[in-house]
Amino acid sequence: MIPVQGLTGARVAVLGLGRSGLSAARALAAGGATPVCWDDNPEAQARAEAEGFTCLNLKKHGAFDDIARLIVSPGIPHLYPSPNPVIAAALAAGVPVDNDIGLFFQSFATSDWHRFDTAPRVIAVTGSNGKSTTCALLHHIMEVAGWPSQLAGNIGRGVLDIDPPHDGEVVVLELSSYQTDLARSLTPDVAVFTNLSPDHLDRHAGMGGYFAAKRRLFAEGGPDRAVIGVDEDEGRFLAGQLSEGPTDDRVIRVSVAEKLTGPGWQVFAKKGFLSEYRKGRQVASVDLRSVAGLPGAHNHQNACAAYAAARAVGVAPKVIEQAFHSFAGLPHRSQTIAEAAGVRYVNDSKATNVDSAAKALAAFDNIRWICGGLQKEGGLEGLASSLGKVKKAYVIGREAVQFAMQIDVDAQVCGTMETAVEAAMAEAEEGDVVLLAPAAASFDQYDSFERRGEDFVAEVNKRL
Repeated sequence: MIPVQGLTGARVAVLGLGRSGLSAARALAAGGATPVCWDDNPEAQARAEAEGFTCLNLKKHGAFDDIARLIVSPGIPHLYPSPNPVIAAALAAGVPVDNDIGLFFQSFATSDWHRFDTAPRVIAVTGSNGKSTTCALLHHIMEVAGWPSQLAGNIGRGVLDIDPPHDGEVVVLELSSYQTDLARSLTPDVAVFTNLSPDHLDRHAGMGGYFAAKRRLFAEGGPDRAVIGVDEDEGRFLAGQLSEGPTDDRVIRVSVAEKLTGPGWQVFAKKGFLSEYRKGRQVASVDLRSVAGLPGAHNHQNACAAYAAARAVGVAPKVIEQAFHSFAGLPHRSQTIAEAAGVRYVNDSKATNVDSAAKALAAFDNIRWICGGLQKEGGLEGLASSLGKVKKAYVIGREAVQFAMQIDVDAQVCGTMETAVEAAMAEAEEGDVVLLAPAAASFDQYDSFERRGEDFVAEVNKRL
């Protein structure tokens, strides 16, 4: 646990008592603060009270009279589409609003660090797609390098649940826009921006607000080095804002769309080869084509981002290459679950939006595509150019008929995962890939994309 510093003796309100909320309450108490907890869910209140925390209805008049700070869980809107009433009351009372990420950065460094030969460092990763894979790959690289490392945030443990860091440790954090938007302190040593595509637009009042939330990771204190994906306008703009000029190697530009040139520091992948350039000269290269755990251009982008961040903290190229080949990949993210009779079965249930699904479709040939679910804003027009390798679509979800009408491929309305898998497997031929890449959220039929992916895996295995 990371005990919270700077709030000793203070009463601190905690809104939302899921994983991050309870973790924050524990860390606050460990640091000498008094957590005052609230959640509209009586079961969540009961869990907090069972741990000895006081629950107080923060909606009542005067609830913030003696509160020093309000800590908010990431799923609770603080501004758009409208502030949660508790947050609105805190702001009206002049109480600062923060989250567990802000508490983490406020509390990570301690006086014990003067005894370390190498101060612990934090690599924080944000972006629309590829965050989890990039973080897991970075953590794996550190382990292969023999460096102490912990993985936290949206992947692994809660940020305040990690152990106090060791000498030379590298903590890898996955941070969503919800987390970066609200954290009062954001001071990683290395910050990574993978890419940007439309997502969570209602929560951020459009693309401008969404980008602004991501951008805060690079503005609140500023990292020592920034790894920026520059395949979108926003990434190029961010890299330009952070750089003092073309030779400024504090910014490492990353691309899978083009060869990057210039006197700065660049990492890019073309035709399956990753290249690192510094001061206009190539210094390293990695053949990604045989890396089984990182198929497709979208994973090559993840590899470039992880490579650049690892290089920024001093890991050698050969060690990174070794780690690439031993990386197994993450469940539900371009995960090959089986191969039988010349047919490959791939679970990419994490492809919950159009952009991530398009990248999954680009990674394979002869695709029998299982798709559908709860559509996000913007429709499916962004998939039009990615359907050339799809032999047939098998559409699931409550909106399966409407979904099927929007995609210009042969499509069968299946409704359920069971029906879709049965049909796809019955029609699959040698050389085909049965790919789950829904291009939609899971909540119309499942409580998470993980459960959807597990259902796909179970249905495939049942028939094999």
